[in-house]
Amino acid sequence: MEKLVSSWCNSVKSVPQDYVFPEYTRPGDQTVPILTNCPIIDMEKAASGDRNDIIRQVLQASKDLGFFQILDFLKPFRKHLIHMNQVINHGVSKDLIDETMGIVEEFFDIPNEDKASLYSFDPQKSCRLYTSSFKYATEPIHLWRDVLIHFCHPLDQFIDTWPKNPSNYRDVMGKFSIEVRNLSLRILEMISEGLELKPGYFGDELAGEQMITLNHYPPCPDPSLALGITKHSDRNIMTILYQEKTCGFEVLKDGQWFGVEPYANAFVVNIGQQLKVISNGKLESVEHRVVTNSKEPRYTIASFTNPRSDTIIGPEKALVEKDNCHPLYRAFRYKDYLQAFEEHEGESDLTLEVFKIKG
Repeated sequence: MEKLVSSWCNSVKSVPQDYVFPEYTRPGDQTVPILTNCPIIDMEKAASGDRNDIIRQVLQASKDLGFFQILDFLKPFRKHLIHMNQVINHGVSKDLIDETMGIVEEFFDIPNEDKASLYSFDPQKSCRLYTSSFKYATEPIHLWRDVLIHFCHPLDQFIDTWPKNPSNYRDVMGKFSIEVRNLSLRILEMISEGLELKPGYFGDELAGEQMITLNHYPPCPDPSLALGITKHSDRNIMTILYQEKTCGFEVLKDGQWFGVEPYANAFVVNIGQQLKVISNGKLESVEHRVVTNSKEPRYTIASFTNPRSDTIIGPEKALVEKDNCHPLYRAFRYKDYLQAFEEHEGESDLTLEVFKIKG
């Protein structure tokens, strides 16, 4: 537990050497511009006659950028969002989001001895608290973050492994995980329709697992040297991120880093690499990272929609035939992709190269 960044960060005035990244990967002192041209997608319109247009917008954002944002209420932000491609009316209530984020902050603030039983680097545990990454013992440089991760679907199978403290953690996080999973499935169904795949394509095999991570990024004495998460593309089907009010999520576009400004009640939706493979390269999976700041702690929740480990992933045959083209990737089991991902130390593009058809 003493390894948790939050356990010792207030007692240091400089970044420890094993948290300092090489110059070519560290954020540096340069100010990163805010992305001003990412796609506004109104989920509510999909149920009121404009579904085809909304599906087109979701697909376009997934092709061009590999991510987009979903907002609940547009009017308070309209003057700020005129150049943004976001998604509004996502259906997760503001009260539930606020209550969930309160639980997240409360969990990380409780004394270490009250959460010590959760601390583990054992990947077989379905609920575990750790710092940096699973490879803490062997990684040369650590990430400036503490993490709680647990499975959340099927809920009744995993909820008893979740934290008991705070006392309402299981109740609140259970409601939140159900709502966000439903949102994920709604978006996936739109993508399925847009790609002209069969109804329910993203069913129990491709979207059968759901995980949630709670991330705590304490203030860092020198954010130019450290990283909360290194550059990567998500290895799953889809990720839905809530980043509250503090900047830190950055995406790589045209070789340049851009910050994604957080909005109240907004979710960031990332297309995962498995969707890139299934679509035979039609959809993009954005490379992103997390930076730190020196002024305030940052808390986020990420919900990951994953295939089951034995699921066969490959370019969808119907798409390849419709486009009269060759598949870009060979079929593989998801667990084999995960193994390759670990072997390539999270380098997503290098991982995909393993499964790319040459010539």
